Amino acid sequence: MPVEFVNAIGTRPPGPPPAAGHFTAPIDVAWLRRYARTIDEFGFDYTLVPYASASADQYVVAATVLAASERLKTVVAVRPNSAFPTVAAQGLATLDQLSGGRTIVHIISGGSDEEQRQQGDYLEKEARYRRSAEFIGVLRDVWTRREPFSHHGEFYDFDDFGPGYPTASGGPLPVSLGGSSDFAYAAGSAHADIFALWGEPLEQTAEQIARVYEHARAAGRTDRIRFWVTFRPVVASTDALAREKARDLVARTRPFYDTVQRVAATNVGSVRLREISEQAEEHDGGVLWTPRGIAGAGGASSLLVGSPETIAQAVVRYVELGADVVSLPTLGDIGDAIDAGRRIIPLVHEEVARRGIDPEVVFRSAELAS
Repeated sequence: MPVEFVNAIGTRPPGPPPAAGHFTAPIDVAWLRRYARTIDEFGFDYTLVPYASASADQYVVAATVLAASERLKTVVAVRPNSAFPTVAAQGLATLDQLSGGRTIVHIISGGSDEEQRQQGDYLEKEARYRRSAEFIGVLRDVWTRREPFSHHGEFYDFDDFGPGYPTASGGPLPVSLGGSSDFAYAAGSAHADIFALWGEPLEQTAEQIARVYEHARAAGRTDRIRFWVTFRPVVASTDALAREKARDLVARTRPFYDTVQRVAATNVGSVRLREISEQAEEHDGGVLWTPRGIAGAGGASSLLVGSPETIAQAVVRYVELGADVVSLPTLGDIGDAIDAGRRIIPLVHEEVARRGIDPEVVFRSAELAS
């Protein structure tokens, strides 16, 4: 399977976050459609449709993106506390049918207790991941069962649902789950098709991949899990110009990252990235930046900085570790999205093909070595 690239859709152009106590700014429909068409045209395979307690409805946004694009797939973020799994499965399968098979799902267990409580979710983190595991099982049953079925679990109970509601293919949609806690490793390694990691240095990323597979073997899995890593790309014609651009970007976007940081303060992935940034702000030869005060404010707070060739080579090193889903979100900056799609993605594909890197072979070699 080739390397696949992800962007992240927003509902309006980037700008300052709303003041405390103010409503979120309204959706800019024309801009949303334009952004979807742009990342579709310039080589991204997916766009994440995020979800938060104050965000737009992710199913409606995903439907708009799918209608505006031709080949782009949507990664629809779903929080198990916000929808019953049978209902979520029907919504996701409907999107998949309407788009001809262009939908996958990303499960958000919840990294912030405070934000979970905004929607009435008072479960502790460990319980949230157990709920996510049960949620995923029900999703797959809805998509594949051809007769009515009942479920009586720790978090969900129902009788005689269905028969199920099929996807475009008739099989289950790919499911992504992520995190950096032991709870996340346990749930994701047992149930996810794709495990999502934030943008950490190569050494730490390799350690996380190994830990996920350690949990997977303990759960009896022998198949390959795909890994998804996220970095904000800062590209210019030379490394020096890219570094100058990155310093300006950090200064301009600090209010946005400050807002996200407050929400994600206790998230394990956020804590890890903040600790990494305290040790050093530049890593892996200077291409990976984790700026202090920003690192840990969401998955896109790690920057890949350099020329197209420098960034592409950095991405390929992650592919060599087994991470073949690469998110390069530009947080709504259409120019940066075009630069990433036009100048980085083709170079990665070319280099992966030239080296003959096959993630399945990488996985099997690692399994033999362990």
